[in-house]
Amino acid sequence: MTDSDMTKTAKTKTSVKQFLGPEPMTGSEGTRGTHWLRREEGDRIWLVLDRQGVSTNTFNEEVFSELDALLDDVEKGHWRTVIFRSAKASGFAAGADLSQFRGVDAGPQLDRRIAEANDVIDRVAALKARTVAVVHGTCVGGGLELALACDRIVARDDTRLGFPEVLVGLHPGLGGTARLTHRIQPIEAMTLMLTGKTVSARKAFKLGIVDAVVPERNVAKAVDEAARGRIERRGAGFGADALNLRPARLAAGRRMRAEADKRAPHEHYPAPYALIELWERHGGSQAEMLEAERRSFAALLPLTATQNLVRAFFLRERLKTNGKGKNEVAHVHVIGAGTMGAEIGAWCALKGMHVTIEDPMTASLSKAVAGAHKLFARKLDGPERLRANDRFVPDVHGAGLRHADLVIEAAPEKTDLKRGIYERIEGAVGEEVIIATNTSSLDLNALSKGLKHPERFVGIHFFNPVSKLDLVEVVRHDGVAEDAFARALRFVGAIGKLPLPVKAAPGFLVNRALMPYLGEALLMIEEGEQPERIDAAAERFGMPVGPVELADQVGLDICLAVAESLAEGLDRPMPEIPEGLRIKVDRGELGRKTGTGLYAWDENGKALKNPVREEPDAAMADRLILPMIDAVAAALDEGVVEDDESADAAMVYGTGFAPFRGGPIEYARSRGFADVASTLEKQARLHGPHHAPSAWWRKT
Repeated sequence: MTDSDMTKTAKTKTSVKQFLGPEPMTGSEGTRGTHWLRREEGDRIWLVLDRQGVSTNTFNEEVFSELDALLDDVEKGHWRTVIFRSAKASGFAAGADLSQFRGVDAGPQLDRRIAEANDVIDRVAALKARTVAVVHGTCVGGGLELALACDRIVARDDTRLGFPEVLVGLHPGLGGTARLTHRIQPIEAMTLMLTGKTVSARKAFKLGIVDAVVPERNVAKAVDEAARGRIERRGAGFGADALNLRPARLAAGRRMRAEADKRAPHEHYPAPYALIELWERHGGSQAEMLEAERRSFAALLPLTATQNLVRAFFLRERLKTNGKGKNEVAHVHVIGAGTMGAEIGAWCALKGMHVTIEDPMTASLSKAVAGAHKLFARKLDGPERLRANDRFVPDVHGAGLRHADLVIEAAPEKTDLKRGIYERIEGAVGEEVIIATNTSSLDLNALSKGLKHPERFVGIHFFNPVSKLDLVEVVRHDGVAEDAFARALRFVGAIGKLPLPVKAAPGFLVNRALMPYLGEALLMIEEGEQPERIDAAAERFGMPVGPVELADQVGLDICLAVAESLAEGLDRPMPEIPEGLRIKVDRGELGRKTGTGLYAWDENGKALKNPVREEPDAAMADRLILPMIDAVAAALDEGVVEDDESADAAMVYGTGFAPFRGGPIEYARSRGFADVASTLEKQARLHGPHHAPSAWWRKT
């Protein structure tokens, strides 16, 4: 071999290595189209997805059309192996571009679009050449459907795979339902699709979804092994085919339907039931199920519930943009190791922050450490869990203040106590350090008085439980500096939460909206209404939990404090605070945290409820829900929140407001603003002036 030949060989190896990895492909050997790159390598051809203008691959008509043209070339050639990969560091593909699904109507045009996309995936499945999908990072939805159409799937060890379509009111629509239920054990396949959860590469290997799991350095070798037929198809395992027989499908379908009904009633969430029916009727034949899947998908897409769930997805994405940018916070110091302070600190440590948590009570700190370690054990494995444990440091004397980039005060809701804490903080930290309060009810403009640097003081209001509720209100007072406020937003984004900018006002947005809902339920109890019936009315509307149970979960003492703050701070009338609430708080019957409140609670934190004696009616739901919607409208009118989409996003992701209804303002829009206002006026005559509609309805 000559020096020239050796040089050429070295260059080829370098370019192949670069091409195999998820790196920008500009300058690599091969042919770049708009969204796809192709590289010919002996008897192999690589098709690499690199959708332009986005950081994460998704599929739309342009992407499919370009792939369709590439498949023409593949079919004309004499390739022995076709390899699919992504050029994006974020992953293989995150499914369909949901923007193409918004506002669609049923009919031939929709059927044609679905058929054209499926035809492309079917062409991949029908290729005579051996097909290999090399997946990494995010491989969900349409990305997994493309991979399933290939003969072999090689997964990098960081891959997450799944079908989250049910979360937006759909099921897989590019052959995923048929291919997955015939590739792996069908009950496992259905469970994966019905829950919308993702699994790790290792779990996917055990299930039989992927055929090999390797680190990036071994991808080239794994591809070579797959191309040579040396990696066996994992498959479903012994006895799986029997579960696709009709009697087994019908029996399993009944169980699945019962489980789905506990989480997602059919009238609100049709997708799980459509998926179950699809498998029950057609699961015995992959070809038949492929065809039926298209019809089922086309029927779901235009439904109002689906369109609202897709809208909710984009509302979430909009909240995420509030926290975009470089985070400058590495060390968080939390003051107060009560429930909220402990959970905030633990979450920050989970997300990679160094956390010191301060409290004068060592028992509180011990409990906080135990809770944090429990969270880390649930969320992390091996060395990463140990590192998280090390990042969460109890701090009796507040030594961590000297090193903090952000201080979060989570002390009891007493203005004088908090002001004393801020004075101590300012004496210990640099002038650039952000000082934040987690207050849920106090006025930030009042709290900022006396601070030497009120411009770096913000509200960062988390919701309980922190590990489950993604919304965080970032609160602006009159004197805050734009830079400090922006840094607080980026910090919230960096810990994986959804930051909502709000103006300092009583209750901000979420608590202001929730208190009329909770307060009305408490009044109804005072009137003699059965608590379980009240909760049933709200849950049948679509709320994840009724107001009585929610009040107990929040804590009746917190409810009382927020109600009193709103009654004092708002110009609008609030529901009268029932005497029964004050009595329970005085007795220490505070809800779930004390074991008794409006309900009794068992040792597992479950409310002990009686059967509903009488079915609730629509008027009861209106009495609970419309004051909450009106409170959102009043907050919009006063500029507490920027616009109705931000308000809807906050209520969906901060309170669980029925996402299939699109949020409170979207629900009011679909019902008719005039109807909402007139119903509130009727309720005001029946139940009191706190139901009177806000001025916002007359301005829209």
